[in-house]
Amino acid sequence: MPIKNYTTKISAYKTIGEITGILAEHGARRIAQDYNNGKVIAVCFEIDTPFGIQAVRLPANTEKVLVVLQKQRVSGADYEQAERVAWRIVKDWIDAQMAILESEMVSMSEIFFPYMLNNPATEETVYQLFVNKQLRLGDGT
Repeated sequence: MPIKNYTTKISAYKTIGEITGILAEHGARRIAQDYNNGKVIAVCFEIDTPFGIQAVRLPANTEKVLVVLQKQRVSGADYEQAERVAWRIVKDWIDAQMAILESEMVSMSEIFFPYMLNNPATEETVYQLFVNKQLRLGDGT
């Protein structure tokens, strides 16, 4: 079965607008987009945390979605379709996360922790620190 939203016709820009609205409703501040060649590649925003305001960069990896659509032999799988699908998946993920937030099981900080920017100038996220072994966790025991 193909990935979620593979048939969407909703434009990436409409979906990004919906994402912006969801984030704003849940306390995000200074919402903006990062572009590459006229295409939105990430939604950037700030959230209040117990440690102050933190910047977050939430990307959509259209190229990887395109590869998956092509592997799954989805008809009409071009860059524009992959872009629509990628942003719908991000929106659905945010919707689900906001439901968990509204149930008070988690905080905004917990949801977006991997996407928080360690250094906004370099756009390096906490997850990237972990992958690059600059953030070390215990051995899990």
